[in-house]
Amino acid sequence: MDASIDDSKAPLIEHLIELRQRLLWALAAFAVAFGVCIFFADEIFGLLVKPLTAAFPPGEGKLIYTKLYEAFFVEIKVALFAAFFVSFPVISNQLWAFVAPGLYAKEKRAFLPFLIATPILFMAGAALAYYIVMPTAFRFFVGFEGEVGGMTQEALPAMGDYLSLVMQFILAFGVCFQLPVLLLLLNRAGLVTRDQLKGIRRYMIVAAFALAAILTPPDVVSQLMLGIPLIMLYEISLAIMWFTDRKKAAMETE
Repeated sequence: MDASIDDSKAPLIEHLIELRQRLLWALAAFAVAFGVCIFFADEIFGLLVKPLTAAFPPGEGKLIYTKLYEAFFVEIKVALFAAFFVSFPVISNQLWAFVAPGLYAKEKRAFLPFLIATPILFMAGAALAYYIVMPTAFRFFVGFEGEVGGMTQEALPAMGDYLSLVMQFILAFGVCFQLPVLLLLLNRAGLVTRDQLKGIRRYMIVAAFALAAILTPPDVVSQLMLGIPLIMLYEISLAIMWFTDRKKAAMETE
């Protein structure tokens, strides 16, 4: 067999071995985080329930489960959900350690701010959902309790449905808050320019509210609370591009 073929395969095998090792470390971190989170699943779920508790009058409100196994699987889902966030620093570090050796020093410096901004923006979106959007939306939903046609109308949310709604809120806001990272990466790669993004501003406003309508429950309050921040993040991205373009132009004229 030609020796050059063997030499060409060696780096690929080495990369695959390293990738497997990185994945094993990431899975190990997730497994350890899951083991810890399942032990504290009740406390974690208690934190997730607080926005709903605040929506009810003091001492009122309850969560129910209509299937015997529902409460058990809610704890599993809570532990999985929390374990991902706890282990994310290790997972992202393993990803960076695998990718970084293939980048030039200039590329590392350019990419590192985006790597740092991603979890910060996600947490900002999740915090907005947890502290502002969910309490506001839940008070709106609970406000429909009362007498209707001589019958009592009462909110009795199921544990599984409530957890799914909370996860939907947190993930929707966390992912959508990655918009500046996406736009700035596209701009840095030369795929879009600031002028192009300015030209489609009106379409992006429509798209922001359309996306909010898809990702949030079908109430106007939640949709506005996601759509408006998306528009603000879009404008912030344009402002950052304006600043970086000016800085680049100044460096080129020196």
